[in-house]
Amino acid sequence: MIIYIFSFIILLCVGITAFIKLNPAFGGKPTKEQQEFYKNLDNYVNGKFVNETPTGLGMSASDILSMLKDSIAGAENRKPHGEIPVESIDWEKIKSEKDSLTWLGHSSFLLSIDNKKLLIDPILSTIASPVSFAGSKKYKYSENILDIIDKIPPIDAIFISHDHYDHLDYKSIVKLSSKVSHFFVPLGVSSHLMRWGISKEKITELNWWDEMNYQGLTIALTPSRHFSKRGIFGSDATLWGGYAIIGKNINLYYSGDGGYDSHFKKIGEKYGPFDITLIEGAQYDRRWFWAHMKPEEAVHAHLDVKGRNMMLMHWSAFTLAYHGWKEPIERALKEAKKSEISLIAPKIGKTVLLDSNINVPFSSWWDF
Repeated sequence: MIIYIFSFIILLCVGITAFIKLNPAFGGKPTKEQQEFYKNLDNYVNGKFVNETPTGLGMSASDILSMLKDSIAGAENRKPHGEIPVESIDWEKIKSEKDSLTWLGHSSFLLSIDNKKLLIDPILSTIASPVSFAGSKKYKYSENILDIIDKIPPIDAIFISHDHYDHLDYKSIVKLSSKVSHFFVPLGVSSHLMRWGISKEKITELNWWDEMNYQGLTIALTPSRHFSKRGIFGSDATLWGGYAIIGKNINLYYSGDGGYDSHFKKIGEKYGPFDITLIEGAQYDRRWFWAHMKPEEAVHAHLDVKGRNMMLMHWSAFTLAYHGWKEPIERALKEAKKSEISLIAPKIGKTVLLDSNINVPFSSWWDF
C-alpha cells in the first residue's frame, strides 16, 4: 500500500510539473545569463529579488488558521450583488492628442500622454489565473472589457508592474501583442513575454530607479514593497515595482502593488510633484500588511510622493482579500477628505482629461 501511495505522489508531481511546463500561461523563467547579471545587484540576494526593507513572506500558524476560518465563514458584501456599471468608451476622445486616462478596472489603465497611447497592467480576461477552472474570477461588468482589444488604437507601449496573474495576463498580452510597439517590464519579467512570442527587441527590462527616454517621455521604474510569483514553486525570481511617466505637461505616478514604506518619500523627492497618482489601496489584510496598503496608507503614500490628484486602484474587479468589495473606495474618500486632497473616482470606462484642472464630478456609482 505504501508503495502505491508513494508511486501516486511521484506521478502527481510529475504530472503537475509537466502541466506547468506545457501551459504557456505560467510564463517562463529568467535565463542563466540573466541570473548571473542579477547577482551584481543590491536588490538580488541568494537567487531572489528582495525589498528595500527586509520582508518575510511567511505567516504564523495562527494566521493560517484565522485565514481558513475567514475563508469558510465568508464576509458580507465581499462581492457585488449585481453587474458593475461600465461607461461606454469614448474612442474619439482617447484617439485625440489630449492627455487622458481611462480606467479599465482593478489596476489596468489606458493612457494618452503626449499623444502616446500607453497601457498599464492590462488584465482584460475574466479570471486572474493560469487555468479557467480555478482562481479569482472577475466581477460581472455591464460591458465586456475584453472586447475593447478589437477597438483599441495602436499602443506605443505596455507597462507591467509585476508578474502576478491580476497584473500580467497571458490572454490579454497575446491578443494585444500585434498592436503594441514596446513593452517595459521589471527585471526578469521578459522571460514570460518571450515565452508568449514577444520578441526580445520589443522588451526593455528595468531595475528600480532605472530611467530612460522613450519617444519623448521620461520612463522610470520605481521601488515598491511586494513580491513576485508566477508558477507553483519558487518566488521572487522576477522584480516588481511602479512607474513614473513624465510627459511635456503631465507627470504621472503608478504605484504598482505594495505595502506602505519609506520608498514613497524617495520617489516624491526624485520625481515629484505628480499631477496624478494611481495608488494601490485594496486587497489588504493585517496578515499581509507589507504586501498591500490600507486605503488610509494609500492616501499617505500619495502625500509622500507629492501628488496633486489621486485615484485609488486595485479594486472593483476581484476579491483577493476579506474586506467588502467597495470598502476601499469608501475608506479612501473619507481619508482624502480628512487630509484635504483631491481624490477622483471615475466609472470604469470613463475617459478623464489630464489637464491643468483634473475634474471628475463625484458619483458613488458603486452604490447599487
